Amino acid sequence: MRFSSTTTSPDGTIERDFTHDGVPGVLWTPPGDPAGLVLSAHGGGQHKRAARTVDRAHRCTAAGLAVITLDSPAHGDRPRTTEDDRYITEIRAALARGRDASAILAEYNALQATRAIPEWRSLLDALPDLGDHVGFWGTSMGSAIGIPLVAREPRVDTAVFGLIGATDALVTAARAITVPVRFLLQWDDRLVGRDAGLALFDAFAAPGKSLHANPGGHGDVPEHELDAAVAFLAR
Repeated sequence: MRFSSTTTSPDGTIERDFTHDGVPGVLWTPPGDPAGLVLSAHGGGQHKRAARTVDRAHRCTAAGLAVITLDSPAHGDRPRTTEDDRYITEIRAALARGRDASAILAEYNALQATRAIPEWRSLLDALPDLGDHVGFWGTSMGSAIGIPLVAREPRVDTAVFGLIGATDALVTAARAITVPVRFLLQWDDRLVGRDAGLALFDAFAAPGKSLHANPGGHGDVPEHELDAAVAFLAR
């Protein structure tokens, strides 16, 4: 890992930009020794310093957790390929016409997972000790990456997923996950069908899984769920 800059926020959180194997990211650490580490994967169309990603990081550092995130392939400071441009154009066109974009989203998310999972595992190999446990927090595209990652990665012992529906690949990965899982579902989500979300939750093999459904659309996860997710990861 090559760190390029360090800043300290008013709340005492230390923010360090870095590059690892050519992939840019940010590491947030609390003022004291961290109790654990959270791998934070942003959603589609966002990046490592998107407002929601930064907010999530500061919620976690306030609870004594370190947080690390990467720009996903074709996001943030990473270049797009012609294949990325094709998927993004098709997804935007479907949404603009009010059509169901779930199939093309699932296809693109699967491609993102194939690219991103080796990057996350390599990053874990390079990190220093940042507490007693490693959690994962990612929804929407973050879950598309995180579910197969957690299924393969024994160092992750807790996960927050959600805002995503069942596909054959994700169901297969979910059936391999036995660590505690907190799953977020928005009841009126136009991007993810309610039944598809419930089917994916049902597939997790984790005996300690819990479903948290709330009214509202894809981006309307309520504040109390975010706070509860931090407490879940901090446990």
